[in-house]
Amino acid sequence: MYSLMSPSSSIASSSSSFLGQTHFSSRTPNDRLPTKDSWICKCVTTPPTEKTAYTTKVSRNANMAKLQAGYLFPEIARRRSAHMLKYPDAQVISLGIGDTTEPIPEDITSGMAKMKAHALSTLEGYSGYGAEQGEKQLRAAIASTYYGDLGIEESEIFVSDGAKSDISRLQVMFGSNITMAVQDPSYPAYVDSSVIMGQTGQFQKDVEKFGNIEYMKCNPENGFFPDLSAVSRTDIIFFCSPNNPTGSAATRGQLTQLVQFAKDNGSILVYDSAYAMYISDDSPRSIFEIPGAKEVAIEVSSFSKYAGFTGVRLGWTVVPKKLLYSDGFPVANDFNRIVCTTFNGASNISQAGGMACLSPEGLEAMRKVVGFYKENTSIIMETFASLGFSVYGGKNAPYAWVHFPGRSSWDVFSEILEKTHVVTTPGSGFGPAGDGFIRVSAFGHRGNVLEACKRFKQLYK
Repeated sequence: MYSLMSPSSSIASSSSSFLGQTHFSSRTPNDRLPTKDSWICKCVTTPPTEKTAYTTKVSRNANMAKLQAGYLFPEIARRRSAHMLKYPDAQVISLGIGDTTEPIPEDITSGMAKMKAHALSTLEGYSGYGAEQGEKQLRAAIASTYYGDLGIEESEIFVSDGAKSDISRLQVMFGSNITMAVQDPSYPAYVDSSVIMGQTGQFQKDVEKFGNIEYMKCNPENGFFPDLSAVSRTDIIFFCSPNNPTGSAATRGQLTQLVQFAKDNGSILVYDSAYAMYISDDSPRSIFEIPGAKEVAIEVSSFSKYAGFTGVRLGWTVVPKKLLYSDGFPVANDFNRIVCTTFNGASNISQAGGMACLSPEGLEAMRKVVGFYKENTSIIMETFASLGFSVYGGKNAPYAWVHFPGRSSWDVFSEILEKTHVVTTPGSGFGPAGDGFIRVSAFGHRGNVLEACKRFKQLYK
């Protein structure tokens, strides 16, 4: 607004948003301009009226509000970024998020290019939408390579853009009116997708658990396999072997118990075998090695950690025809409907990559990739063992599960990041039984792994 003032009044720079701090006169303080008896127009700013943001009339999904903070791995990435801003000259090494680092073998990428990528620029080789369930040739190759003597048919395999995506598709299929059990600790996508679907109660801060989820404790005392006699009956059981984060692989005897437990309770077992190629001993690589599993189990898996496909995105889910709901309806029929409704099929270039992975050359290349990361795991395991820590996993998985008794996982995570500039993963992010542990990933360049281990020794010697 405008106001009038007399000549004897002064003009304060702070009274106008555009006058600012100006220094354009060289006169001394006693110098004065000649004045006339006149009125001066002064601009006075009016404080802006605070506006209320427009809101829709749509209520927020109450289940989203149940989720605690952010999803674990983006939260770790956020803290890593903040640390890099604080220490811009530090060489930060990431052994936290389980993301592959080594190049995809050329036998695989050349197959992707020759079989599909180059062909897409020709009339003869171009293709658009494919079958939502995946290309028949790839489904058959997965069946013969990973389930050759287990009786899994090509039609029971659904190719996808990764195991994580299929976990959510399965949750959509199951709906909100089911109960679920999960290993504690375990991959957080199982619990978070359950919360989003409305399967759970509120988060109980005193025990760090969601209501209506059966947490199956897995720790060193029980060999990282739950005491099934103490587990209540649920509709769905999520089970990962080798386990992320503990690195423990269930034995044949343990999985036989688990399948029988599911059958006795009329439950469906969702078995995550994303790390099966890392198994070095005689632990089963598929749940379908266990008699009777086809009647109670679904298996999800992925090329991500075998071929470095974390960015390419390709996985699969096996839903046996023998798996039936309580009314006798095939579960595979519902999953097929979910896939056809929510998904247009994995990228045709990714699927060409899958075919290249399953060629003799591709399989050998994947074994070398897995071998490299397992060597990294051994280096990490030996480092912490030499420092007197109890460390688990490693043998059958690309993760070391390190115990810090009596300490908060997030405190240990922060201590290591602050003092060594190495990113790990706090165990409590995988469930309450993970507190007191950190997960150290073997996915890293060899030089970075060696440097990180050098820093660990300097910190904890």
